[in-house]
Amino acid sequence: MKAYYDARAPEYDEWYLGAGRFAERDRPFWGEELEQVVGVVAALPPARTLDVACGTGFLTRHLRGEVVGLDQSARMLELASRHVDVVQGEALELPFPDDAFERIFTASFYGHLEPGERERFLAEARRVAPELVVVDAALRDDVPPEQVEERMLRDGSRWHVYKRYFTPEDLAAELGGGRVLHAGRWFVAVAA
Repeated sequence: MKAYYDARAPEYDEWYLGAGRFAERDRPFWGEELEQVVGVVAALPPARTLDVACGTGFLTRHLRGEVVGLDQSARMLELASRHVDVVQGEALELPFPDDAFERIFTASFYGHLEPGERERFLAEARRVAPELVVVDAALRDDVPPEQVEERMLRDGSRWHVYKRYFTPEDLAAELGGGRVLHAGRWFVAVAA
């Protein structure tokens, strides 16, 4: 995954913005829903927050309070550093002491974790902060709940990426309970 996201870093925000290869995708009301998700993120109370797998910082920059972005990809962090302080590290072995933050936030990451990784991540998140907010892809009729997707980058390289899609209720249950912050066609967000 690290090599894929290093390679994807310069074009990653095109997915959010509907630009580049994503400009021709049929994603009805994508822009409106993305604005809603940004609003949900911006409405979270200010807190000492660690954004795990922050990527380019697209959503990270909307978090209020003292925010640190963590990612394994140096190229992603180079872009995220325009918005927040950054640390390079692994999500499954967070390089922070117990209770170092008030909130762990993650977007478009949890759905890439396979079963053993999920448990490790949740244990690490709970060790480092009492609150966890997860934004990820909504389960729709046109996608299976989980699959290996082939993704192509502008340079023509092809990558196989494990991806899960969630109903808000299933995501909340998997996180051990919580409240649904957003339930849309494209995104779900849960605070646990």
